[in-house]
Amino acid sequence: MDPQQRLMLEVVYEALEAAGYPLSDIAGTKTGVFMGQFTDDYRDLVSRDAETSLPYSMTGLQRTSLSNRVSWLLDLRGPSFTVATACSSSLVALHLACQSLQLGESDMAIVGGCNLILSPNMFVYQSGQGFLSPDGKCKTFDAAADGYGRGEGFAVVVLKRVRDAVSHGDPVRAVIRGSGSNQDGHTKGFTLPNAEAQAELIQDVYRRAGLDYSQTSYVEAHVCCTLFFCRKT
Repeated sequence: MDPQQRLMLEVVYEALEAAGYPLSDIAGTKTGVFMGQFTDDYRDLVSRDAETSLPYSMTGLQRTSLSNRVSWLLDLRGPSFTVATACSSSLVALHLACQSLQLGESDMAIVGGCNLILSPNMFVYQSGQGFLSPDGKCKTFDAAADGYGRGEGFAVVVLKRVRDAVSHGDPVRAVIRGSGSNQDGHTKGFTLPNAEAQAELIQDVYRRAGLDYSQTSYVEAHVCCTLFFCRKT
């Protein structure tokens, strides 16, 4: 299987362990799995010649298996799918998980994202369009910005509705007050952002969450995804 799937299983286990949930307690429950995945380096490496492909390539190389393998192994009965929206994949997965909890189709959600660099191909593709910084460093909001640097990582969070988490005595480390998702629409270039569309989304999320901008103490920004952290009031 793609190493991203194997490592994601390990990180999911660690996240559930940190949340205080034995695997036996969540088997058969309405727990959804929402994963974000951007690249497929391992699949690119092993699928160059289909006639010599590995026996379990069909299930081991698909992005859908990143989420469905977790649901299958842990016997989870909630929604299970992998999101591919480029750099925003894991945050869009988080947004969809919040919606699933709000709608009641999930009682708990496992949300994750991953990126594992195993091949030079993506570097070559992105260099062709000038996405990457020559020195491999991001210089966000700097006049010297000349591209971004790629990195590797895995992350998983376990989500519940606040009232359920409190009533079950779960360790609550943060509360998601609101989330949203949109698209930039038609801009001057396919990869160029739309400041107006992004500002509208931020305003809409704040309005629906009932938050004031002055409550925000930290912002993590990217061309296609943004996180805001608010102080407790």
